[in-house]
Amino acid sequence: MYRFKDYYHNEVQLSFEDHPYSQNPRHVWVICRYGNKWLLTEHEDRGLEFPGGKVENEENAQEAAVREVKEETGGTVEKIDYLGQYKVFGKEKTIIKNIYFATVSTLTVQETYFETKGPVLLQELPKNIRIHKDYSFIMKDDVLEKALEKVLNQYIKQNSGLS
Repeated sequence: MYRFKDYYHNEVQLSFEDHPYSQNPRHVWVICRYGNKWLLTEHEDRGLEFPGGKVENEENAQEAAVREVKEETGGTVEKIDYLGQYKVFGKEKTIIKNIYFATVSTLTVQETYFETKGPVLLQELPKNIRIHKDYSFIMKDDVLEKALEKVLNQYIKQNSGLS
C-alpha cells in the first residue's frame, strides 16, 4: 500500500490488491491505450486526463469504466483489466476509485462527449506531468505514477508498443 498527499493535500491510500477498500466503489478511473497511443480526454474544467467518473446505480464498477470511456472519448473497450484501488480522504467526503487499464479497439465520433471535449491521443505522456498546466489535478499525484509503472511492467511484454 502507498500513502501520499494528492494535489489538494488530501491523504490518499493506493493499493494494487483486490478491492482493499470497497467491493463496490462508486468511482472509476481508466488508463487507456488506442493503438500505440495513450487515450485521454479533455475535461471542460480540469484539463487533460484519463476517462473516469461515477458508477451508476444499475451497473458495477467495470461496467461504469467501459461506459465512461465510451461517453468521454467515443472509444469502444476491447479489453479491460482491474489494476487497483485508491481512497481519497477529502475534506468533505471519502472517495474510493477502482483503477483499470483498457485497450480501445475503435474511436467513434459522437455528437456529445458529456463533460469533456472528446478524445486526445498522445504518443507519450510528459515526463513531469505535475508541472504541465494543461493536465487535470487527477493526473498530478502518485496514483498516476504508480499505476503507469504497473501498466508498463504488466503489459509491456504483451504489447511492445507501450512506451
